[in-house]
Amino acid sequence: MASAASAPPTPTTPGNLKRIVAASLIGTTIEWYDFFLYGSAAALVFNKLFFPDSDPLVGTLLSFLTYAVGFAARPLGALVFGHYGDRLGRKKLLVLSLLLMGGATFAIGLLPTHASIGSAAPVLLTVLRLVQGFALGGEWGGAVLLVSEHGEARRRGFWASWPQTGAPAGQLLATGVLSLLTALLSDSAFVSWGWRIPFLLSGVLVIVGLWIRLSVDESPVFKQALAQAEARRSAPGAAAEKPPLVSVLRHHWRDVLIAMGARMAENISYYVITAFILVYATTSAGVSKQTALNAVLIASAVHFAVIPAWGALSDRVGRRPVYMIGAVGVGLWMFPFFLLIDTGGFGSLLLAVTVGLVLHGAMYAPQAAFFSEMFATRMRYSGASIGAQFASVAAGAPAPLIATALLSAYGSSTPIALYVIAASLLTVVAVALAKETRHRDLSDLGSGADAVPARPRPQDAPIA
Repeated sequence: MASAASAPPTPTTPGNLKRIVAASLIGTTIEWYDFFLYGSAAALVFNKLFFPDSDPLVGTLLSFLTYAVGFAARPLGALVFGHYGDRLGRKKLLVLSLLLMGGATFAIGLLPTHASIGSAAPVLLTVLRLVQGFALGGEWGGAVLLVSEHGEARRRGFWASWPQTGAPAGQLLATGVLSLLTALLSDSAFVSWGWRIPFLLSGVLVIVGLWIRLSVDESPVFKQALAQAEARRSAPGAAAEKPPLVSVLRHHWRDVLIAMGARMAENISYYVITAFILVYATTSAGVSKQTALNAVLIASAVHFAVIPAWGALSDRVGRRPVYMIGAVGVGLWMFPFFLLIDTGGFGSLLLAVTVGLVLHGAMYAPQAAFFSEMFATRMRYSGASIGAQFASVAAGAPAPLIATALLSAYGSSTPIALYVIAASLLTVVAVALAKETRHRDLSDLGSGADAVPARPRPQDAPIA
């Protein structure tokens, strides 16, 4: 009879899997709502509230700089949450990340502005942005792993893509709340106090998210791995277990670099399309703030709908082909993207953003399963988080800042389009160098990427 440590993980029932997917989705939606809310506010009002003595475009650059600071904290969050997530479990760390993110966002809603406390205001804003970034750096890996490690192998791409929809759902929620407030309030009222409402709303959302997250079970794959690790530690003469980070760098350094390269086009294009667009459309194309927000709002709804479809396609044809479609497509779309926005029409703006986000979804949807399948169980949280979040420092963090600086220096969208195209080329190379992972067994405790794929069971046969 197999011991508890060596027995295969108990299969997750369809009902439990849906509850786990819902918990991950709602949690990531709240976390991304908090994170994106800051980005939208940075583009719309933070330059006036926290950097009022600057030239308007310089003030926007400074507010985007505090926006980028949140990305700088994400690798630290990936290291800390990854380490303890691989040691203690996915669920506990996901609860902590939600508390940190929600608390920081709520506190931003209470911050005094530069008019009240002077230079201390942007300092406090930056500190709270650092907390947001630290929390988000640990959130992503745990959320996608909790679903990936519960789900059946043959539909892992589909199920794991649902936590990814938390990004457009959070964007949709954040943009929707801001759009509603800007429609109902005058500009002076919104700048005076209306901008605080979406941040304070985060407190209510966090309570809902905690209630749901506390109701789900820990990953069965992780519990099996933990039992085996404890059995090895109790054996006579057992060597001390190496920290997950050491194991990742020893066995998976190539996969970490591939994940970072794969993130470049996905991360840069997303923040150009959703955050920088609010600056470009309003300052260069003469589009109103409300019109730009509405375009991002509708496009985010389409983005939400297509992500599971791209995830399901990755179960049929593989992670790499779908990812390639997105990387190549985004690169090719950049020049038409800006040309459509320059027309100044709402229909053209909506088409530009929607097509951009649909192509982005082809990268973002399979990413959760793709990165999870690269790493072994006891280093998976660390490996997936490090690969994803370290790339964000060079990709998403400076993307709106670089795009705004290029626009200021050249007065043209051409350098910005070339910037995104260069990122797309880097991602194409990274994905081309990766191994296909869709049949990988996540219960493997070896080196992960070098593991022999599990023998397919009848129920795990490729979908016809």
